[in-house]
Amino acid sequence: MTTSDKVDLVIHGGIVVSPDAEVRASIAVKDGKVHAIGAAEAMPAANETLDATGMHVLPGAIDVHVHFRDPGYTHKEDFGSGTAAAAFGGVTTVFDMPNTIPTVANAEVLAAKHKLASEKAYVDYGLYAVLGEESLDHIDELIEAGVIGFKCYMGNTFGRIPSPSTGAMLELFELVAPTGKRISLHAETNSIMERRESRLRAAGRTEPLAHLASRPAVVAVEAVSRAAILSEWTGARIHVLHISSAAELRPLAEAKARGVEITGETCPHYLLLSEKDYEKSAGIVRVNPPVRETPNQQPLWNALMDGTIDMVATDHAPHTPEEKTRNDIWTVDCGFPGVETQMPLMLTEISKGRATIRDYVRWSAENPAKQFGLYPRKGTLTVGSDADIAIVDMNRRWTIDDAKIQSKSKISPWQGWSCTALPIHTIVRGRFAMKNRVLNEQTRGTGRSVHAIQKMPAPTPKNTDATMAAVTGKRS
Repeated sequence: MTTSDKVDLVIHGGIVVSPDAEVRASIAVKDGKVHAIGAAEAMPAANETLDATGMHVLPGAIDVHVHFRDPGYTHKEDFGSGTAAAAFGGVTTVFDMPNTIPTVANAEVLAAKHKLASEKAYVDYGLYAVLGEESLDHIDELIEAGVIGFKCYMGNTFGRIPSPSTGAMLELFELVAPTGKRISLHAETNSIMERRESRLRAAGRTEPLAHLASRPAVVAVEAVSRAAILSEWTGARIHVLHISSAAELRPLAEAKARGVEITGETCPHYLLLSEKDYEKSAGIVRVNPPVRETPNQQPLWNALMDGTIDMVATDHAPHTPEEKTRNDIWTVDCGFPGVETQMPLMLTEISKGRATIRDYVRWSAENPAKQFGLYPRKGTLTVGSDADIAIVDMNRRWTIDDAKIQSKSKISPWQGWSCTALPIHTIVRGRFAMKNRVLNEQTRGTGRSVHAIQKMPAPTPKNTDATMAAVTGKRS
């Protein structure tokens, strides 16, 4: 047999996980694709083999919500350090947000960001463009230049991107809807938050819990409800980012029940942290939306289990220690790293019986791929899919140490957390991005944009009159 007759890699002995099954099987990889799955003796000869005995073989996670700060804030993170962290976390595809400098609001800026990402990335990636009044006239060119979707900031957060008026949102939804691209929403109502924060500042409130007080759950309830109505009217596909409260599950579930094209995500910090962590971690835990009171946690887990929430993401948002430890909470930058610790934290909870590892694969890989048009190329381990694989030891006891994570940001509320699961190898399109907990530097710059994979069906707006045609110049 010649070398050309062999596959590139065969993984033996692991438990291959899908949303429907856990099966001990071997996986053959060739030319970046899954070539075969089956019994060890049925596998073809390979140039390389890997013994995964005792480990679980998962589709690589797809994190639809990261901030790699590149360009403009590279002292916090860049595409190299951010995607290295992803590789160490079993994440093989990331979607990066547009609140960089300059904001991704036109094709020229997007093209420049594609170039720098392609030169640094260890894993595959998609790039968001901002959806606001500054990008209103650039929607078509942004889609042509290659976006994974659009990000609409309904409330203020890091970068202070202006929130569009409801009138502008409707027009923007009308423009994006026919393209099938999904609009991801920072769903907090800005006017409520600004008034609350002003009152708290005037009262001299500067302690960490003042941040939580300034953003009550109603800001998300109102924003989700309003966005769902606009989505229903226009047919625009929307995705609610970082769901933090039990209260916003009702408008999300009601919108789904009436056929709105709406999906949602939550993050480990909303599932595992609470108001008690403000006392422990102070400004380190400051994030938008805020970590909320303990009674919100179980409803969020329940919503993942019943499908109201579709997926898990991280909102990976790194900052420097100095930016996270200021005494006045209003001056503390919002967010913290999470792309490297999401899988260990979630799988540790799986080991405790919160859910099954099959559920986790649905939340972390299959659903993100399906909802953003990447399935079955990504999000699954089936013959012909990209060989994006996380090989995980579910019995590895270790403690999170911020000083040892790959992100430039060495400060998070996860410091000292005990985990019982750890990704040992991460494979991106057949290449080891991380092997035996060592980064493969040769894969830097091999990450590729996934925007071209998308194939989304036509929208189904409830509005059938001439309004949309009048605004967009297209038939509704």
